[in-house]
Amino acid sequence: MTTDPTMARIGQGVELHHHQGQPEAARDLFAQIWDDIGGEQGDPLHVCVLAHSMADVQDDVHEELMWDLRALAAADRVTDEQVAQAGVALPVAGLYPSLHLNLSECYRKLGDLDRAREHLQQARAGIGALGDDGYGKLIKGGLERLAEQLGETV
Repeated sequence: MTTDPTMARIGQGVELHHHQGQPEAARDLFAQIWDDIGGEQGDPLHVCVLAHSMADVQDDVHEELMWDLRALAAADRVTDEQVAQAGVALPVAGLYPSLHLNLSECYRKLGDLDRAREHLQQARAGIGALGDDGYGKLIKGGLERLAEQLGETV
């Protein structure tokens, strides 16, 4: 369980979106948190997780892609120590499969299948960082579905 108040607020937005079917309310909350953390200048873990979550509530795939690219850039600045201090039960390496999965999906939607396949390959390369828990199975299942959509072998 996260001990970081900003991560808890982001979790509230994820709850609004995924479990309560309120993407607009989630987007509003995420925008408020984005301002509160100082945008891209904020703590890299907060920027990464918030941008990753904000991407999920976008109606336009170009906006979704922009947020996912922000999340990936921020992930490169996150350390395992920061993740542990925030109470996140995943190493930094465990963030990348989901980030690359989302980027691959964006590029697929945009018709850029070469970039979609590149990010799918990067997501697959990092899959070993995920556990065999619900989150790991969710990401692995998403990768399998996307691979099929891209005509890749699973």
